[in-house]
Amino acid sequence: MWCVAVAAGSFRRYATYRIATVAGVFTNTVFGFIVAYTYIALWDARPHLGGYDQAQALTFVWTAQALLAASALMAGGGIDELQERIRSGDIAVDLYRPADLQLWWLAADLGRAALQLIGRGVAPMAVGALVFPLALPSDPLTWGWFLLSVTLGVVVSFALRYLVALASFWLLDGSGLALISGLACMFFSGMVLPLRVFPGDFGAVAQLLPWAGILQVPADVLVGARSGAALVSGLLFQAAWGVALLALGRLVQTAATRKVVVHGG
Repeated sequence: MWCVAVAAGSFRRYATYRIATVAGVFTNTVFGFIVAYTYIALWDARPHLGGYDQAQALTFVWTAQALLAASALMAGGGIDELQERIRSGDIAVDLYRPADLQLWWLAADLGRAALQLIGRGVAPMAVGALVFPLALPSDPLTWGWFLLSVTLGVVVSFALRYLVALASFWLLDGSGLALISGLACMFFSGMVLPLRVFPGDFGAVAQLLPWAGILQVPADVLVGARSGAALVSGLLFQAAWGVALLALGRLVQTAATRKVVVHGG
């Protein structure tokens, strides 16, 4: 199937950037230490903040670092290439391919995410586990649910970034919108602080937004904050947002394609 071939090709493509991967591992690890010690000080002052004990909070830190590149928590993730192709007009070539534009880029993003999870995810998490007392599960089934949740989170992330990229059909320069989207993802995914820490109605609303499905839900699955019915509801939450955002992307893509036709592209 062509989707598998595109994903595999994307995996191989990103695997060639070995120096960038090593640099990314180093950066994620350094930032992991900085944030981890900040969390230790915070949880020493406020034990069980957000319903996490200190080990769970530290696990959240290293999960965020492990997923930073895979889930594109700071935007980018290859979709900036699509944005540039739209700006330059090269998107016309993509539209002539005998493959759906959205599915093509989704498959490529899944291949990229798989490589980044292995290349830039495992090592920082392993270093964190050696230095800090993390609340990592011993049950292989929990790891399986975690990987499923991560996959769904990548789909949600892609759908959001795809919408931002498609906005370039109407904007002369979509970099500003991409920057705003990246900042929103960092804050509302739980990258800055777990969403469970946010107070009152603000925290409740933040956990209903699509960005929560990118990091907050997978991290909760890993630390054991979601099990049983809560686990199922979390996965359904991610799947629902993924389907809704992909459907919205399809509508915007259709409108954008008509715009290209109107302008003779």
